Parts: sequence; C-alpha cells; structure tokens
Amino acid sequence: MILTATQGDARGVLALSDGRAGNARQAHALAAALAPAPGGLVLVPKAPWRWLAPRRLPGDRGAFGPEFAALLAAPPALAVGCGRQAALATRILRGRGARVVQLLDPRLPTQHWNLVVAPEHDGLRGGNVISLVGSLHPVDDAWLARARDAFPDIANLPTPRIAVLVGGPSAHAGFGVADFEALMAAAEGMAARAGGSLLVTASRRTPEAVRAALRARPRRVPTLAWVDAADGANPYAGLLAWADRIACTADSVNMLSEACATAAPVFVQHPGAMRGRPRRFIDALLARDRIRPLDAAALPFEVQPLRETTRVAAEVRARLGLR
Repeated sequence: MILTATQGDARGVLALSDGRAGNARQAHALAAALAPAPGGLVLVPKAPWRWLAPRRLPGDRGAFGPEFAALLAAPPALAVGCGRQAALATRILRGRGARVVQLLDPRLPTQHWNLVVAPEHDGLRGGNVISLVGSLHPVDDAWLARARDAFPDIANLPTPRIAVLVGGPSAHAGFGVADFEALMAAAEGMAARAGGSLLVTASRRTPEAVRAALRARPRRVPTLAWVDAADGANPYAGLLAWADRIACTADSVNMLSEACATAAPVFVQHPGAMRGRPRRFIDALLARDRIRPLDAAALPFEVQPLRETTRVAAEVRARLGLR
C-alpha cells in the first residue's frame, strides 16, 4: 500500500531492497513490525547508479525505472530500506516528503536519513542511529506458531529435536566438507546421548560438495534432512519452530540472529574461528550466554529469546512519533 506521507501516522509503510534475500528479509521484517500490511518494492538500478549508490546524481529520479519514478509522485508515509541501492532510494524519497529508515551502514553521513538502524558490531554511532545485536528478522512467537502449523510432521520425531543449520564459507571464515563432518558428528553425538533426532538444513551459501556430503551421510540417529529443492519445500522455519536445541555454523549473522530468537539453546561450531566484524557479534552473544561453543560435552542451558525487531520497531515509532 502506498499513501501520501501523513505526520504521526504509521500507515503507508513501504519496504525497499535490491531483492537479495538478506536485505529484503530485514526491510520487510521492520516494515511489518511497524504496519500490519506494508508494501514492498524491489529496486532494479540503472547505470550509473548501480555502481554509485547511495550517492546522488542529477536525474536520479530515474535511477530505478518507471515504477519508482511513479512512486515519487505519491510517496509513502514511511520507507524502510536495506542495502546500498535502497539507501539511494530512501534518500530520494526523503526529498519528496517521506520519512525514511535505512538499515545497515549506508557508508555516508547518517543525516541523509531520518533514522539509520545498524548492527552493533558495525560500530556505527550517531544521534539518529539505532543499534541492535545481530540483524532484523520476523521470528517471534506468532511466526514460530505458524511454522509449527506449516510443518506438523516434525513433531513426530524423537525429542530432543536438534536443528542443525549448515552455512558455508565466507570472507571471515572457511567451511568445507571436513568442517561439515565435524559439525554433524557433534550434533549426532548430542542426539544419540539424549535419544533425540536431527533436523538438518543447508542454506544458500552451502557449497555443492557439502550438500553432496549431507545427502550421502549415513543416518546414525532419526534424521530429517533438506539438501536442496529436490527435497521439496525448505522446512527451515519448521526446524526453528520445533527445535529443542540448535547447532549451527558461525558464518551467517542473519541465521544466528534467527536461531537466537527461538527459545532453544544455540551451540555454535568454532565461534573463535570467525574474524572481522562478525566476530564482534559472536562475542556479544557469548557474553550474553545466548550461545555456547558446540563440543562433545555440550549440554542444554536456560536462555531468553533475543528479539531485536520488536525493540527496534518500538524505538522507531517513538523517535518518529508514529501511532
């Protein structure tokens, strides 16, 4: 839904992204926390803005094609953007009267936006900056309940059900077949000791060699495994919803943030191997005792779900005077 900007009104909220899954998920998560039925627009940048965003140039009204150009005639009350392309779009919309919230560090002075929401581990500070631990996402009690309803058969597997979230290599840490085998051995040991089962899923960044190893691996305990689309719909949401414990790789801030939003204890493989800014995020979770290293002696522990989306949305409302 797209409405003319109205002071003090949370209607007409629009989520903007370049369509990349991580960016789109974060923008929509915050928009949905601010309004029950936000609109959405995938930006298709043209040259030269494809490379120069979020910097402005003459003629940038046409940076994203006719749909965005038409939007400028009747801008939303509030636009939530995530990613570099969206940072340009939100700058342009602000000039047309919309209030704008930009997610992630836009790499320009933050005064170009009403608010900037950035992970604490990025180190961005400012009077209009809202910091959070990890990333924004939709995982809350209602989301988990819908996921249980969508995947009811998972309830038939023995408890404790241990979700195994398999990532892949990143710029901050490697991940290959040997790492995958160690992850599975630790998770299988946990399930075997407790008489439980495994719920395993690959992700977008999982290498083909690791997917092949997952498909070929003998099932030493009761196991539900999703490798790729050949296995049907990805049960990722159901795995989070039904998990009693979670074992995962350390490579994805988004994946870890969503795992930590459940009520399950989270065990992370080799958290100390992570480098760079994501390491600061891992260290923050360890300091909160929200995650623990995955090892042979891993035992369940009491946790509080980490749900930053609700807190950030409340702060956005307060700062912008939204009802």
